[in-house]
Amino acid sequence: MSYMGLDVGTTGCKAVAFDARGRQLASASREYATLSPREGWAELDSEHVAESCLAVIREAAAACPGDPVRGLGISSQGEAFTPVGPNGEMLANAMVSSDSRAAGIADSWSHQFGREKLYALTGHTAHPMFSLFKLLWLRDNQPDVWRAAAHFYCFEELIQHRLGLEPAISWPLAGRTMLFDVRRHQWAPEILDAVGLEPSRLARPLASGTVVGTIPHAVAQELGLPDGVVVVTGGHDQPCSALGAGVTEPGRAAYGTGTVECICPAFPAPVFSEDLCRSNLCTYDFTLEGMYTTVAFSLTGGNLLKWFRDEWGQQEVAEAEQAGVSPYEVLLRQMAPQPTKLLVLPYFTPTGTPYFDTEATGAILGLRLTTSRGEVLRALLEGVALEMRLNLDILARSGMAVNQLLATGGGAKSRVWTQLKADVLNTPITTVAVTEAGCLGVAMLACAAHTGASVKELVGEWVRMGQVLEPNPVHAAYYAERFERYVQLYPTLRTLKV
Repeated sequence: MSYMGLDVGTTGCKAVAFDARGRQLASASREYATLSPREGWAELDSEHVAESCLAVIREAAAACPGDPVRGLGISSQGEAFTPVGPNGEMLANAMVSSDSRAAGIADSWSHQFGREKLYALTGHTAHPMFSLFKLLWLRDNQPDVWRAAAHFYCFEELIQHRLGLEPAISWPLAGRTMLFDVRRHQWAPEILDAVGLEPSRLARPLASGTVVGTIPHAVAQELGLPDGVVVVTGGHDQPCSALGAGVTEPGRAAYGTGTVECICPAFPAPVFSEDLCRSNLCTYDFTLEGMYTTVAFSLTGGNLLKWFRDEWGQQEVAEAEQAGVSPYEVLLRQMAPQPTKLLVLPYFTPTGTPYFDTEATGAILGLRLTTSRGEVLRALLEGVALEMRLNLDILARSGMAVNQLLATGGGAKSRVWTQLKADVLNTPITTVAVTEAGCLGVAMLACAAHTGASVKELVGEWVRMGQVLEPNPVHAAYYAERFERYVQLYPTLRTLKV
């Protein structure tokens, strides 16, 4: 028998099946486009995403007929939601994390409600990425959709709905909506009342790893699944990936490289402090019940490499297609091998922590006629890594020091990219055998629910560590000096209007 993890990301989805000992049996993936119909808007076609998710489930299940799937967990991008009509129809696209159209609402509404009160309830500080402010924008700007929607589902619940189940949202994903009381583990009535949103329009919140239901026979047949497959609550993709990387104790953190670059630790109790609040470092549920997490992140992450590929990597895309490899692999081979003299402010999207600035823009400083394309590529990735160093410094000052980083996500497959990060952070980075750690994390939750095994025991059995990349001391010393200049970039450039 096998257990499947589905990861619903911002640029694509993937399903991975694992046997009862955690060995990968099959995987399938699909990409989809982020739509930007207006400046500051970033959307996904929810119907297309849902169909892609069902397709990868079907494909992965078909690839392991000798080990029939018994359980399924879902790891989901945060914040994005879909208005769903009374007959299950999708009424609008989903606004993803980098969508900033609700920036004005986030500022004015949180001030009126009370910023301190909002933080005390949700463990989060106001930002237009969160579902709360996107819902307010929808209510005020598309009232017909607001009134017609019977439910508002994040992608975890939307896929459950398409699987024929009564949806339930995991505590970690509920936390990312900013509608959830992270200490009482329920929708916050004070916030819902202020929005004018009935709790019946939201899914029921459950701890990660709780059984949501069993996939109905007709749906199972359509997907090539056996009868009796249980679906469990998974969570927000970052803590799911952290669990799949082996983060179960304080001091360890997953370093995820996907569309968003993110560091996700775990700690045994909720932490609310002035320092964390000022730096926009949240507190919400981890994927192990009773534990909490935060996310230090840059909304510009792997999407910056994708942007470089799309704008200047057509030749590499063609070469990769002929060679049957990833175009990113071809591109990264051409990256400059030594640290650059360039400095990049990596705000090609709204910033993440610590600034939460939706107006900031990116910059590349130090360009010369002698600058090569490989140097520009390396400098872009250096900029994102320097931003994560800034976040790690803040976590350490807030009493949440991280002494072990575990690399997850598609970017972790690249040795040169991971080595660059180890050098910039001056911290060893351990790769994990299964880089699709989000799928592994929720598959372990499904296995634990089906078999009664302890999740921590499964982590010990299923999570296998790979290579440890130690910092190059010469490069690390150079980047330490560059970091002192990097921290001056944002305060210096933010007053300039482009």
